[in-house]
Amino acid sequence: MNAGKSTLLLQAAYNYVERGLSPYLLTAQLDTRAGSAKIASRIGIDQPADTYATEDDLFARLEARLGQGPVDCVFVDEAQFLTEDQVWQLARAVDDLKVPVMCYGLRVDFQGQLFPGSAALLALADELREVRTICHCGKKATMVVRKDARGHVVQDGAQVQVGGNETYVSLCRRHWREATSS
Repeated sequence: MNAGKSTLLLQAAYNYVERGLSPYLLTAQLDTRAGSAKIASRIGIDQPADTYATEDDLFARLEARLGQGPVDCVFVDEAQFLTEDQVWQLARAVDDLKVPVMCYGLRVDFQGQLFPGSAALLALADELREVRTICHCGKKATMVVRKDARGHVVQDGAQVQVGGNETYVSLCRRHWREATSS
């Protein structure tokens, strides 16, 4: 959270457009914080995007999209919401359709557990680049806590709950441990 992942995605996609190339943007259907079918950054930039749901075959989707015209790079936002099968489908698109895919998302949830999509990406990605943010202490934040409406740390609940700064706070591991110890 708050590392600028969507900002970096939008900037990279813009670089493709600026050079006359055709990026294809995808984001999770369940994340409608910025509106439906849109990738948006906290700093106020956004772009329309196609959405994916857990039941979608992304290889078939990309193959169909290529039938409509060139795709020079696929950008996937909220990649933690991908299923393991979808990560394999994206890997197949890279291998068989020869289309680069760049995924942006969180590694772990508020309980310190890998998201299934993130676990599959960690296993299958050709290359990984970490986008960093900082904890209130100034150290690298690698964890997040979820807070309820009263600002109390929540330790139980569904893995997926879409939210932003009002719901999640990025922390270093030490401060996450302190915040989540009972």
